Amino acid sequence: MNQDANHYYIPTPSAWPIVGATAIFFMGFGAAFTVNKIPLGYVSLAIGFAILIYMLFGWFGTVAKESESGKFNKQVDSSFRWGMGWFIFTEVMFFAGFFGALYYMRILSVPWLGDLEHKLLWPDFAGGWPTSGPGITDKFTPMGAWGLPAINTALLLTSGVTVTWAHWALKVNKRGQLKLGLFLTILLGVLFLGCQIYEYGHAYSELNLKLTTGAYGASFFMLTGFHGFHVTLGALMLTVIFFRVLAGHFKPEHHFGFEGVAWYWHFVDVVWLGLFIFVYWLV
Repeated sequence: MNQDANHYYIPTPSAWPIVGATAIFFMGFGAAFTVNKIPLGYVSLAIGFAILIYMLFGWFGTVAKESESGKFNKQVDSSFRWGMGWFIFTEVMFFAGFFGALYYMRILSVPWLGDLEHKLLWPDFAGGWPTSGPGITDKFTPMGAWGLPAINTALLLTSGVTVTWAHWALKVNKRGQLKLGLFLTILLGVLFLGCQIYEYGHAYSELNLKLTTGAYGASFFMLTGFHGFHVTLGALMLTVIFFRVLAGHFKPEHHFGFEGVAWYWHFVDVVWLGLFIFVYWLV
């Protein structure tokens, strides 16, 4: 570190937030135009995504250079840790809301709607789970736990081991093992996403299980879909870290960029365990 231990690094004003806002501007108009079938929408979306990718490369590169130049002392590192911790806490609350909705439907609202006092409204509704809910006649088959979901559970749990293995290698400065562990973690994450895409296709084509299939379909796709989105983000972050490792970044005593992404990946693993138990297994 070439920074004074008592000096908190404050970066100079940056143009990257303005670049990001410009990307969102084009993407927002592009989405609105596309929904309304205006051909210009696709062009606007393409421009927005191009600017966004340019911003991500530029902003990540700036922060990486600041870190590698020794501008982040222990006080800054502590701020990063608190920030990442609170960010993961907000993600926990995000999924807690969806798990809470699932609990409310299964334990309270669905049995209540099947009570005798509602038989005049829905005489054929029994109130069991899984169900589409009263008034929805589409039949579906719930997703079983011991096929692709079990394979995906094994993939994610193994990826948690490989990222921990890579972290241990970084602490003892074994760069080869670090690269291999990171590569395997990314590969396992991509395999997970591939299996989930196949699972969704199977659900739609063979099980008639869709987002529109009432209570069960909505909760299933909202929970697993948002988790898949988080796995995608985690895999992208791990890829950025992997290329930084290839560039020689991170030291045994200074590597919070790696650590923060590892925390996030472990969070994704834990959420999936909850999903496997309450969405797939306890159907």
